[in-house]
Amino acid sequence: MAKTGSIDALTPYARSLGIALHEWEGDAPVLTVAFVEAVEGRPEHYHGGATGGLLETAGYAALRAELAGKGREAVLKPINITVQYLAAGKAQASYAKGRVTKLGRRSANLTVEAWQDDRTRPIATAVMNVLMGEPEG
Repeated sequence: MAKTGSIDALTPYARSLGIALHEWEGDAPVLTVAFVEAVEGRPEHYHGGATGGLLETAGYAALRAELAGKGREAVLKPINITVQYLAAGKAQASYAKGRVTKLGRRSANLTVEAWQDDRTRPIATAVMNVLMGEPEG
């Protein structure tokens, strides 16, 4: 994934939520999603699925950036994703950034954090294990 100001290969679900690139921190993208009707659960709060979708998308974006930096491509398939909801997401923009904690030949482990106005107080975290397959072609 190149640092082009956009994130390649966002899923239709991520696009439907309005997830977008906020900025690059070093070699890792920080994603954001505005508080809009598509992400609202109970009034004035994020739906847990929208928060989980932001975390998952940020994790995959971080992994794709790491792979691109090593000149690798892979088909990514989730092994498991564990989300911990720590605080209710309120009616404002949310941000998320993933970090690759282990990159192997066939699998990767990631951690992801989502926050709103205070990065030191995450609203949710995730641990992801991803299988990396060979691209077809």
